Parts: sequence; structure tokens; C-alpha cells
Amino acid sequence: MINWDVIFSVSLESLVGATTIVYALAAIGLNVHFGYAGLLNFGQSAFLGVAAYGMAITVSTFDLPFWLGILVGLAATVVLALLLGIPTLRLRADYLAIVTIAAAEIVRLLFRSVSLSEWTGGSDGLQSFSQSFYDLNPYSGGISTTLISFSARELWIITVGWIVVALALFIVWLLMRSPWGRVIKAIREDEDAVRSLGKSVFAYKMQALILGGVLGSFGGYIFALSLAAIQPDTYGTEFTFYMYTIVILGGAARVLGPVVGSMIFWLLLTFINALLPALVSAGTIPTSIMTTNQAGAVGYILVGVGLILLLIFRPQGIFGDKKEVMLDAR
Repeated sequence: MINWDVIFSVSLESLVGATTIVYALAAIGLNVHFGYAGLLNFGQSAFLGVAAYGMAITVSTFDLPFWLGILVGLAATVVLALLLGIPTLRLRADYLAIVTIAAAEIVRLLFRSVSLSEWTGGSDGLQSFSQSFYDLNPYSGGISTTLISFSARELWIITVGWIVVALALFIVWLLMRSPWGRVIKAIREDEDAVRSLGKSVFAYKMQALILGGVLGSFGGYIFALSLAAIQPDTYGTEFTFYMYTIVILGGAARVLGPVVGSMIFWLLLTFINALLPALVSAGTIPTSIMTTNQAGAVGYILVGVGLILLLIFRPQGIFGDKKEVMLDAR
């Protein structure tokens, strides 16, 4: 018998949970890069990893205040954007894509490095950096209803996370309706025309790269704090590919697109990954077709097929506009 209560419960929890928040914040930053500025950044995970490790190393390794760790992580994010942008932003977009995807792997391998394990914890990562954050938790107890259940710690990280998401959306909304935002979108369409008007295309691209990296870096903080631990392989390149999926799903160059995309993506993925093993266990799907161990992979396949169909029939995403971004898979 299929336990629908459990399936719907985990699905609804994923709709507002920490993972959805993390990817929403990361995708908001990527949307500034790709959706608005037209920058092909395939290393957004590096920005999240650098920020999270900056915080964790400051607190766990050097025993310094938590809020100083947040500032160190933000500073490290800005430095990374400068290091990536200075040699590449004057070149074609594909050079930035190559550099950023390589940089993300370099950052991950540096954090895994044995020679740096004294500070980074190596492949084991770091812990003992989140207590100051949870000491601020105003919730004395969790919440439990028929369909959802969150502990006091989960409620706190969800509350802070959605507040940060709202602030990030407000910042993007304001900036993209300002003269600065209009220049950024014009650069995406035709940077030569913008250059002919006397604007410094390089400076605007650099500003967009820094802004998107900083906004996305808060996803790294939320991810690390929600797990109360940090591990380098968490910030692999597949992290960035998920972000692109979410941006395209919700609609690039749309303020709410990354948030809606993240909610839909994780709701569908969680629902399918909970439903398929239940169908196999109940005998609805014969084990000759699929076993419970194979259900997770099949779930990703089904979601992938759905995204391919989305790109074919609605390449601008659910809420996107073809006038803003053309992503034609036909």
C-alpha cells in the first residue's frame, strides 16, 4: 500500500525547505549573470563555496566571531569575481564559460587539498561554526501538522533564508529598473552598440559578475548553516548545472523566475523520488522493470526528459519572455 501522506509531506516540505532556498539564492545570482547581463558563468558553485568556506574557516579554524566570518566570505566572493573577470570579460562569452567551470573545479580541489587540510579540513570539511547563528533562534519549538513538520532549527534557517531571498529579489528588482540595469540588459543584446555610446562595457560586466556572485554566495551560507557542516564536494559543477536548470525553468531575466523555478524543480524531483520507490514496493511497478535502488536514477531521467520538452516547446521557461532571452532547442 502506498503511503500518500508521507509522499505529499516530504514534497510540501521541500517546497519551502532549505534546499529550495539555497538554489533560489544561487539562481538569483546566476540570473543576474546569465539572464540580465548575458554572462555565461558555469562556476557559480565556486562563489557559494568560497563564501561558505570563508565563514567556516574564520569561525571554526581561527575561532573568530560568526559575523566576521560572513564578511570574510563576502570579501572572498568579490576577490574571486575580480580574479575571474579581469582576464576574461574583455573576451567572448565562451571564454568566460571555460574559465569559470575550470575555476569552480580548482576551488573545490583546493578545499580538498591535503596540504590545506589544517585550515579547510580537507575532504572531511569543517564543522563547529554554526552555533552562534542558532543561538539567535527565537523559536522554542518546532511545527508539526498533518502534512509538514519542521524542528525549531529548521524553522529558524527557513525564516532567515526566505527573508534573504526576499531582500535579494528586491535588490534585483530595483537595480534592473534603474539606468544601471538598462545598460546591463543592453550589453546582453548588443555590447558594441553600448560601447559606441561611451559606456564601459567591461566595468558594467564586472559589476554584474560581482553582484551575481555576492547574491548567490548567500546560498552558500544557508547551505552550510542548514547542515551545520561544510564539505568541498558539495560545491561541484553539477551544483551550477542545477542552477541553470532552475533559471531556465522559471524564466531567465525574470525577477521571480529563479525562486519559482527552484520551488517547482525540487517539488517535482522530491515527489518523483518519493513516489517511484513506493510504487515499486507496492508492486505497482514490477521489479523486472525497476527496483527501488534504480528509482532515484529513473526520477532524474524523468525530470530531465521534462526539461528537454520544456526547452523544445517553451525555451524561454515558464514565466520567461522570448523578447528577453532566446533559448531555442529545436
